[in-house]
Amino acid sequence: MFAIIQTGGKQYKVNEGDVIFVEKLNVEEGAEVTFDQVLAVSNESGFVAGAPYVSGASVTAKVVRNGKAKKIYVMKYKPKKNEKKKIGHRQPYTKVQIEKIVG
Repeated sequence: MFAIIQTGGKQYKVNEGDVIFVEKLNVEEGAEVTFDQVLAVSNESGFVAGAPYVSGASVTAKVVRNGKAKKIYVMKYKPKKNEKKKIGHRQPYTKVQIEKIVG
């Protein structure tokens, strides 16, 4: 059984027990979060695709931790002007474990 959910502007294919990294959610560690934007569900009875979402379907997950990804560096450079700037960025994320798929 799997589902395709949408959160943070991205789509994820999830199974029960999966651990995924999603865009930062405003929830505390150990809390339970429900994703109700389910685009498709596949189970024993078959595959159901939504238009755009599957009605009555939801995915429940437990927040494992909130954190930041590894730092990436961006370099801005303008030739012949002696102008350069090094910028670092760490993208925040929420690590969740999928517990239950309903649909």
